[in-house]
Amino acid sequence: MSIIGRYLPQSVQERGLDIRTFMPRFGVVNERKHQLHDVIRLSGQNIVINENDHTLVVKVASIQSVRLQTYFVDNDLYFRRKMLMHDKSGKFFSDNDERAIFYARGVIETVKNLGWDPDIIHCNGWISCLIPLFVKKRYADNPLFTNAKIVYSVYNDVFPKRLRPSFPDKLNNMGISPEVAMLYKQSTFESTTKLAIDYSDAVVISHENIDENILSHIESSKKPHFIHKDEQYADDYIALYNSIM
Repeated sequence: MSIIGRYLPQSVQERGLDIRTFMPRFGVVNERKHQLHDVIRLSGQNIVINENDHTLVVKVASIQSVRLQTYFVDNDLYFRRKMLMHDKSGKFFSDNDERAIFYARGVIETVKNLGWDPDIIHCNGWISCLIPLFVKKRYADNPLFTNAKIVYSVYNDVFPKRLRPSFPDKLNNMGISPEVAMLYKQSTFESTTKLAIDYSDAVVISHENIDENILSHIESSKKPHFIHKDEQYADDYIALYNSIM
C-alpha cells in the first residue's frame, strides 16, 4: 500500500493529472524528519463523533524530487499513538471505527476547504472504506462531488473481529440514513469492504491474498476492475480512470 501510495501519484502526475494525496498522520510518521507543516487555514474544524467534538488538524509535506505534496489528517486522540491499526500485542484498536469515520470526514472536509473538485477519488485500504459511502450519500448534493467517480483498492489489511455495535448509530449521527447505516450492523472487515465496493464505481485488487467472498463480490458487482501488477503502475490505472469517466 505504501509503495502504491508513493509511486502511483507520481506516475499519473507525470502524465498530466492534477493530484492531491491524503493519509492519516499516524504516530509512526516523524514530523521533524519529513518536515510536516501545519496548514492553519485547513485546520481547526470540529468533527462530531458520538456526541464528542474532535478537532481536525491538517498537515502537509512534500516529496521535493517529484514536487508531490501529501496532506496528513491528524487528531491527537486518534492518530498520535505509535502504532497503525493494532497495539503492540496485535490487538485491533477498539476505536478504529471512529478513526475511519474521522479520516473519511477529514479528507472530504479538507477537499471542500480547498475548493477542489476531484474527477476521481481513489481510496486505498480499509481506513478509507467510508469515503465512498460519505461521498455518495452524505455529500451527494455538494457540487464538488456530484460528478466524482470513486475507485476502491482492496488490500489484505484484514481484522478478525467486528467493530463496536454502536458503529451504525455513529454513521446515522453523521447524516447517513438509518436504513443505510444499518447495513453496517455486521461491521466485519468483509462486510465493510463489500459496502465500500458497492458505493464505488470501480475496484482494484491490490493484493494476491484477498478473501474469496470479497473477490466473488467484486465479480458479481460487474464494476470495472483489474488486478494490480507491480510493473504496471500507471497504464492500467489511467485506463480504469478513463473507463469510468
